[in-house]
Amino acid sequence: MFPRLTGYRYELPCEKLKAVFTDESRLVLSTLDIPTKTENAPIVGESTILTLDDLKNRRVQEVAFLLAKLTLEKYFHDDDGNSKPWLFPQILGITRCWLDECVVIKDNVFPQLLLLIQFANDAADRIYRAIVAAESGDKTLKPILYPYDSIGSTRYVDFDTVRPTYKTDPDKCHISHVVADTESWEQKMAQTLEEMKEVFAYAKNHNIGFSIPYTINGQEKNYIPDFLVCLDDGAGKDDLLNLIIEVTGEKKKDKEAKVATARLLWVLAVNNHGGLGRWAFLEIDDPWNAKSMIRNFLKH
Repeated sequence: MFPRLTGYRYELPCEKLKAVFTDESRLVLSTLDIPTKTENAPIVGESTILTLDDLKNRRVQEVAFLLAKLTLEKYFHDDDGNSKPWLFPQILGITRCWLDECVVIKDNVFPQLLLLIQFANDAADRIYRAIVAAESGDKTLKPILYPYDSIGSTRYVDFDTVRPTYKTDPDKCHISHVVADTESWEQKMAQTLEEMKEVFAYAKNHNIGFSIPYTINGQEKNYIPDFLVCLDDGAGKDDLLNLIIEVTGEKKKDKEAKVATARLLWVLAVNNHGGLGRWAFLEIDDPWNAKSMIRNFLKH
């Protein structure tokens, strides 16, 4: 079983909110960013196709209101997933200040562009980070779980494939086959995991519903790492470690953002939750040396 996240939030020790705006809070809107039309469901309600004229007819006050609402809904929840509507007036005030101080409008554009979802999420993230930066007390990173189906499982995985496969050991993996994306490394990784006495169970992360939300270039995406492994790291079989394994090839900006989010945000947030088991992340650059790399990782 594994947790399903939509994002991450900080548990702030104080509910009197302030904000510190920095260069990182600044958002530039220019003609380079203007689309001709876009589907704009999550920020304004019902799904509609908006033209630029549609956007210009909306009031700037609506921009502040909807961005504040999005920031509240994304980040300000209790441990049961309930939002904190009493914080909305404070967030709205901070959002108005952010619009005045941090949004740079270049020629022929207008602030209503922030109603487009590709900009709205970026704006909400910057507003939230400014609030977190102003908090002087201890901040605890927590996961934002899916409101429904927050816990996933490999129990009912069932799909067809025409890709190459590796038949798994049913004592280690209850999914009958590992689907291969490349010629041999997935098969080698599966074989290695089956040979390790520390490994109690594993699964190739293919069609099982596990992903890690991350952001790159202002766009929210989902990262699908390669393997999930349940193993004994010395704490005993009653307290197994859930290890996320990524087999890395060529270094790319997108991969670096995925790995950094997995290691620095996802794992920390899930472990801070306290009710989702123990998790860790390991990047492996050579599947033929995976056994040594995993065991060295468990020693530290």
